[in-house]
Amino acid sequence: MTPQFNDFELSEPLLRALDELGWETPTPIQAGTIEHLLADRDVIGQAQTGSGKTAAFMLPILQRIDATSGDLQAIVLCPTRELALQVADAARTLAAYQEGVHVVPVYGGAPIREQIDRLARGAQVVVGTPGRVLDLLQRGKMVLADCRMVVLDEADEMLSMGFIDDIRAILRRTPWGRQTALFSATMPTPIRRLAEEELHSPQLVSVTPEEITVDTIDQRVVEAEPREKLDKLEEVLAAE
Repeated sequence: MTPQFNDFELSEPLLRALDELGWETPTPIQAGTIEHLLADRDVIGQAQTGSGKTAAFMLPILQRIDATSGDLQAIVLCPTRELALQVADAARTLAAYQEGVHVVPVYGGAPIREQIDRLARGAQVVVGTPGRVLDLLQRGKMVLADCRMVVLDEADEMLSMGFIDDIRAILRRTPWGRQTALFSATMPTPIRRLAEEELHSPQLVSVTPEEITVDTIDQRVVEAEPREKLDKLEEVLAAE
């Protein structure tokens, strides 16, 4: 039987936010990971974009945040500025009825002084790109001494963009015994090695491609000989 969000014993503010969003039944990746994360287990989630993985890790983060403390308690690493902003927006939506919870995105390509000022005012959750997070740590403007949970979102994309060394440097600054969740669409060897080194007895939750196809995308096929592909693409773009 598929669990409902009510089955996870989430706080009333979180259930109120979910109700406002019209969410009752978790997606497969949410159903498979939320219980483990709430139980303080490390998790490897293999799932693609459109699977609902942001809520899969953000609901447990928000459930366990101590809003009376302004210390940084959870950090989510994302490969791009766009994804960091998207995850931060989703987190704020889910935390809409949690008084005192602050989510701050940090990323390159934006003035670092503004981000430093926002961090100084207090942030329990930071969502950021590895390069900017490491920069803030090296400047002493971000402290991970009280960070209880680390999420590596789209780990394979961060690997392909050359962030693996930055990720390791960030993880070295987090407390021993932290909870770690790694989400990735694919599991190349360096990501498997990272998981083996940094996660403790992780629970593996894998969602098959059939379950994670984004139903808002209309997929069509245009047959073409190899030498005709570029011309066909131009025809499609012109028509659409």
